[in-house]
Amino acid sequence: MLNILLSIFVIQIVYVSCFTLRMILTLKGKKYFAAAISIIEITIYVLGLNMVLQYLKQPLSLLVYALGYGLGVLAGTWIEEKLALGYVTLKVITNEVGSNMASDLRQQGYGVTSWIGYGRDGERLVLEVLAKRKNEHSLYKSILAIDPRAFVVTLEPKQLHGGFWTRTNRK
Repeated sequence: MLNILLSIFVIQIVYVSCFTLRMILTLKGKKYFAAAISIIEITIYVLGLNMVLQYLKQPLSLLVYALGYGLGVLAGTWIEEKLALGYVTLKVITNEVGSNMASDLRQQGYGVTSWIGYGRDGERLVLEVLAKRKNEHSLYKSILAIDPRAFVVTLEPKQLHGGFWTRTNRK
């Protein structure tokens, strides 16, 4: 019985990890990768569900199934974070209008557009910075190293078109 419970647990983790990745890929517009993962996902799902239904009189099998599901969600999101697919846009607002932040970030390889904005207390330097998601953490640290009081908002663009960024990243 222990082998069956362990199998149910592992199958659930793999199934739900695939499910989570498929959903994230679908939301990011990666429909062909999502479709490929769904083939694996549904096969594993049927196998796992079949095992649980065979041992439905054993309440422990249902508990193991549910625990595997929860851990599968965590595993799937962890895998997706490690893959770090896509891009992020950070909107940065700093009180230091004369700051060299834009040029410093450009030298680090980030795409930066900047302009002067007007807030409640006067002029602000506003920057929109585009980066690969895998570089988000280091970009964030770079911004705060330049201005620890900067206001930063992170957005995730679904699609990019035009500009130097798409030309340089097409390769």
